[in-house]
Amino acid sequence: MTTFGLWAVRRWVIAPAVVTLTVVLWVTLPAWVLAAAALSPLLPGRWRALRLAWVALVYLTFETLLLAVLLGLWLASGFGWRIRSPYFAGIHYDLVQGTLIVFFREARRVLALTIRTDGPAPRVPPKDPVLVLCRHAGPGDSFTLMYALLHWYAREPRVVLKDTLAWDPAISVILNRIPASFISPDPGVGEDLESQIARLATGLDRNDAFVIFPEGGNFTPQRRDRAIARLRRLGLEAMAVRAERMIHVLAPRPGGVLAALEAAPEADVLMVAHTGLDHMLTVGDVWRELPMDKQIIMRWWEVPRADIPEGREERIEWLYAWWEDIDRWIDDNRPA
Repeated sequence: MTTFGLWAVRRWVIAPAVVTLTVVLWVTLPAWVLAAAALSPLLPGRWRALRLAWVALVYLTFETLLLAVLLGLWLASGFGWRIRSPYFAGIHYDLVQGTLIVFFREARRVLALTIRTDGPAPRVPPKDPVLVLCRHAGPGDSFTLMYALLHWYAREPRVVLKDTLAWDPAISVILNRIPASFISPDPGVGEDLESQIARLATGLDRNDAFVIFPEGGNFTPQRRDRAIARLRRLGLEAMAVRAERMIHVLAPRPGGVLAALEAAPEADVLMVAHTGLDHMLTVGDVWRELPMDKQIIMRWWEVPRADIPEGREERIEWLYAWWEDIDRWIDDNRPA
């Protein structure tokens, strides 16, 4: 399917379907609440079906409201004429921040989740742009990171995300209006992802945060094995051996990180790791864990620009060393 065809499916098929489903769920609310409550005694956990259904309804409701507001902003911008101007970009960041604050408050209440952060103190006014390199694993880690950057650290993220997230209608619309990029972790022939990343990391403001996930995808044992095999196919035996020693993370792909460091020479780096939900890799895992009653721990490390080496090989070594440190931190802090 062509790029335009994919865009048309997301805008004219999936988005109306999400709105219709949300309306149907609210209209039939008493019926499915009673059905979920009736199923609860047959399932382990406390009100498992009802909790998950409520979180799904809240998510779909926010999705529908966001699509309506985004349409209004498009009209107010002169039918999209000024939609990517700094003024409207600021409105979109405020919209995302407000949505994440309310959604996380409800999701944490219903699922009995807490989030703890260790490292640089939040709510410190930004002084310089930063590059954020985050471990990628578990459900919702992209949303959790965006929530932390916007709400706690007063940053405006420029984010590189997997192209599969573009199928979410509201995410697709928002991230096509603010600085962001959808990329495939396995690019086709002729795709220059490093140039895309470099363009996105160029010209960062003092409160910007360029976000990239060096692993290229959520951690699973199968992806870890494939990443190690890929290093061996490329003749990088020493890197493959080091990747085998890391048991909680994938071997980082340095190309995008190197491009971002080159494009933003004034930016410091924030390394981010998290644990608590990383053993839940599928919808089935999430279902079995409800109610969660769990704590997500996010660890932040500040890396001053002066501590980042200059040469390409030296920077690849620096990135691998950091990922080894993150792997050890996860091993020390992940729940039993």
